[in-house]
Amino acid sequence: MPDQLDIKELPDGVSFKVRVQPRSSKNAVSGIMGDSIKINLTSPPVDGEANAACIAFIAGLFKVSRSSVVITSGHRNRSKTVKVTGIDKNIFCSIIAAYI
Repeated sequence: MPDQLDIKELPDGVSFKVRVQPRSSKNAVSGIMGDSIKINLTSPPVDGEANAACIAFIAGLFKVSRSSVVITSGHRNRSKTVKVTGIDKNIFCSIIAAYI
């Protein structure tokens, strides 16, 4: 797992940074950008559609419910901080390592 990612282990889950690329051809993890995971989303950045798609994509990626995924900062920005409850840093790293 790349050490440059900003992953914070919390009592009930993990928090990490993502960089969203809206209006992509498919939803996918496309690598690392700085200290963030780069995620491509098909949704446009209009009326919260990209945020909703980001939450749905991350929930599917980590196999948790959508209510377990919260954007804690960056609602109107491509750079976001996301909190996922119900997983720990080891689970996070093993799942992300498969995509990077």
